[in-house]
Amino acid sequence: MKSILFLIAVSLSFIGLAQPNGGGATQNDLQLNTITTALPFMAITPDSRAGGMGDAGTALSASSTSVYWNTSILSFSEKNSEISLSYTPWLRQLTNDIHLSYMSGYYKINKQHTIGGSLRYFSLGEITFTDASGNVIRNDKPSEFELTGAYAFKLSDKLSIGVNGKFAYSNLTGGLTVAGVNTKAGKVGAADLSFTYYNDRASLGKTKGIYTFATTINNIGNKIAYSELSQRDFIPMNMKIGNSFLAKFDSYNQVTFSIDVQKLLVPTPAYYDLVNGEYVMLAGKTSNVGVINGMIQSFSDAPGVVATDANGNYLMNTDGTYQIVKGTRLKEELAEINLAAGAEWWYNNTFALRGGVFYENKNKGNRQFLNVGASLKYNMFGIDFSYLASLNGRQSPLANTLRFTLRLYLGDKPAPKSDI
Repeated sequence: MKSILFLIAVSLSFIGLAQPNGGGATQNDLQLNTITTALPFMAITPDSRAGGMGDAGTALSASSTSVYWNTSILSFSEKNSEISLSYTPWLRQLTNDIHLSYMSGYYKINKQHTIGGSLRYFSLGEITFTDASGNVIRNDKPSEFELTGAYAFKLSDKLSIGVNGKFAYSNLTGGLTVAGVNTKAGKVGAADLSFTYYNDRASLGKTKGIYTFATTINNIGNKIAYSELSQRDFIPMNMKIGNSFLAKFDSYNQVTFSIDVQKLLVPTPAYYDLVNGEYVMLAGKTSNVGVINGMIQSFSDAPGVVATDANGNYLMNTDGTYQIVKGTRLKEELAEINLAAGAEWWYNNTFALRGGVFYENKNKGNRQFLNVGASLKYNMFGIDFSYLASLNGRQSPLANTLRFTLRLYLGDKPAPKSDI
């Protein structure tokens, strides 16, 4: 009980820090400063279960789509193996040929070792390339894919670690020559690291259940460029901390509550402006750094707001640097934390309803949406549905779209004992 409350408190402390509070700078003092990356398709939630719970999937019970969320939890799966296929329409209000498809699965070799894998494919539909005068060059179908291999190792009855190896390929231009520069497909090698604490004898008050604490670092990989002359960009490296509690009320009803704290591990854009006819970096740090330095820097590089006088002129310190409004650097750093929460009710392990919310600060992308979903399970087969509705008036690429996941459960028998 004490360990559950401690780990939940750790995660909730991030949530508290991420919200505006009294005194000093407020959220409204910050400027729009969205962090962008290459290959954003690698960070799109592929499955309908977590997608129906506000994208709070890091600490959910093991399934084949855990290869995306948290490979280490596969060590605690109740089934020997599972395969799933997910389909997510994209920008359906504008076109009908953009979609994300995701196939994943796992197999428990024994009680210590579990392997898995996934294939993600993102089609951008048919695009017509034109020159500067509007003349048609050709039609093409840009696409991206990611291939993942996964491995989970069970350290003890309650602890597990996981690692993924990935290869991603992004062909957005089809080798088109732009302004005399030959473009090329982008290629990435990346890894995920994950850790899970799993307590199947937990309780909150008189309610018995399963408590899970999990953390992951995803998409640790090389920077990418689409030509020899273009700048190399970071891929969506991110960190997630998840908590869930599965409450077993009786033999028919169980409810899972899940909370995720998520943050991009990518440098925040510095703040530049025109001063005396030249663009000058007024606040923040350069993003022209290596992958590991960029991950570390992402925790302390928010530029904040540059102070100005009554005439709008920037104020300078005695050492020649520009003054920053007190508290805005910390506020912006905390604003980069995204929050996700969801709940899921299962009846007789056959029918489920779920819902959730996702929050991103208005200065960091402003993704704020509500999800609902449902599941049906019969023998070896299961199907998940989810639906997304925007909460802030901005249209999400998934707004008013129904997406689904088909699951095939291949084994209920316990995995064979390890020979180690």
